[in-house]
Amino acid sequence: MVWTKAKVNLALSLVIVFIGISVADLKVGFYSNTCPQAESIVKRVVSGASLSDPNLPAILLRLHFHDCFVEGCDGSILVDNGAISEKFAFGHEGVRGFEIIEAAKAELEAACPGVVSCADIVALAARDAISLANGPAYEVPTGRRDGRVSNLSLAKDMPDVSDSIEILKDKFMRKGLHAKELVLLSAAHTIGTTACFFMTKRLYNFLPGGQPDPTINPVFLPELTTQCPQNGDINTRIPMDRSSERLFDQQILQNIKDGFAVLQTDAGLYEDVATRQIVNSYVGLLNPLFGPSFESDFVKAMVKMGKINLKTGSNGEIRRVCSAFN
Repeated sequence: MVWTKAKVNLALSLVIVFIGISVADLKVGFYSNTCPQAESIVKRVVSGASLSDPNLPAILLRLHFHDCFVEGCDGSILVDNGAISEKFAFGHEGVRGFEIIEAAKAELEAACPGVVSCADIVALAARDAISLANGPAYEVPTGRRDGRVSNLSLAKDMPDVSDSIEILKDKFMRKGLHAKELVLLSAAHTIGTTACFFMTKRLYNFLPGGQPDPTINPVFLPELTTQCPQNGDINTRIPMDRSSERLFDQQILQNIKDGFAVLQTDAGLYEDVATRQIVNSYVGLLNPLFGPSFESDFVKAMVKMGKINLKTGSNGEIRRVCSAFN
């Protein structure tokens, strides 16, 4: 078979579409001419809101992740179109921060009507939230447009706390993300909390006879069962990072290595050969001198995630309010 240049280009395009990362270009400073104050407005809104809610950095970071993992980073999770709204999917249980995005959108519409997408606001807000938690500051490529579809049935394949490491790797691969991004984006659990609801099986019914997950460090198990007692309040929230739930750092990777992971999926990262090697690369004794930079690699993973199934150019729309299609 003779491969012409056109056939090669077509094949490459199909591969890229298959793995989920869009070929469309975003650009840092996309709004520099059309709405030069866009990023500063988002930053001010996020900073102001964080004063009354110290958990906001984790909330906005999670919102960005959940938005990107359904129809791509297109603001579909923000839409309220009744009982079928994507935001009501079980996989989005506990996702919050919608009012912060809407507040930023209102200010942007007053300054630059019809210019800045809700999808970009979500990405920018996540970046600003990470910085507020003492995480890395980085530039966000913008130029996304908002999607025109929001349906809870589309969120049925969201990563779940009960997923095995193989299932997680497959779900990430389908979005064009690999084992390294799985580890790095899971490390976002360095900030924020989870509900005891998601801990019940791991603590009280992981093995026959009501035994806990054996990968939990014996020193840590009593802490978890005290925080989430059997038959206790499943809505009680506990930190996902044992020592620094409001500080963005790589401590969670050390916790995973030492058996102090809170979530089953985080613990699973150390049970798989590929992901264990990645975790170890960031927490080894020689890492500060010779190892990779966790913060730098986390930023790369965030930017890559932010390009899943993009809608740009004439695809999609720029909503006037984030909770409703135009």
